[in-house]
Amino acid sequence: MRRRLAAIIGVAFCLGALTALWAARPLYRPAQSEKILAGKDDPMGVPTGAVGTYGETESPHPADSSGGDAPLTAPVPALPAVDLRERRLVIPVQGVKPSALQSTFHAQRGTGEHEAIDVLAPKGTPVLAVEAGEIVKLFYSVRGGKTIYQFDRAGRYCYYYAHLDRYVTGLAEKQTVSEGQVIGYVGTTGNADANTPHLHFAIFRLGPDKHWWQGTPIDPYPVLSRQ
Repeated sequence: MRRRLAAIIGVAFCLGALTALWAARPLYRPAQSEKILAGKDDPMGVPTGAVGTYGETESPHPADSSGGDAPLTAPVPALPAVDLRERRLVIPVQGVKPSALQSTFHAQRGTGEHEAIDVLAPKGTPVLAVEAGEIVKLFYSVRGGKTIYQFDRAGRYCYYYAHLDRYVTGLAEKQTVSEGQVIGYVGTTGNADANTPHLHFAIFRLGPDKHWWQGTPIDPYPVLSRQ
């Protein structure tokens, strides 16, 4: 009887000790860097499956400038919000006169409207920044070929240059450009007719998230033709 009582007391003591040790264990809390943040954009900062200006699902490609990245310049000071109708933009192809432009914004392209203007010029003609701002994306797509997305200084509008033959040497993302600065050259990349080199130029008003691939299209013709 005494042996059985001693055994029961021993077992109870062991259980009590184990319970105390379990209660005193250190609690593990993962550091912020170890937490899995679900639903974030891909490493390039572009939501997977983002719809591009042409309405196709596009995947981002590394910027393929013709000559290495240029040193980043200081940010351009933001301008007060000015309506696009009050601005005078440079025609984005060197040597082209306003009288040579044609309105093609509502022209049919595939299953939708063109929502841009085509500026015809010989292959290799310099493409100019329509106003001062920032290069936010150098991008390649099946339809647009080599493209440039540029924001204006106020961050309200995005200017889209497509079918480029190449970028000017040193052009880089996050680089500021001045009005009339050469940023690329007219070409036929993407789905452009190889016998009709031209610049596909579009303008869209940015939404509150300021996505370079998304916005409300604006007809460039009335803006570029009033010189």
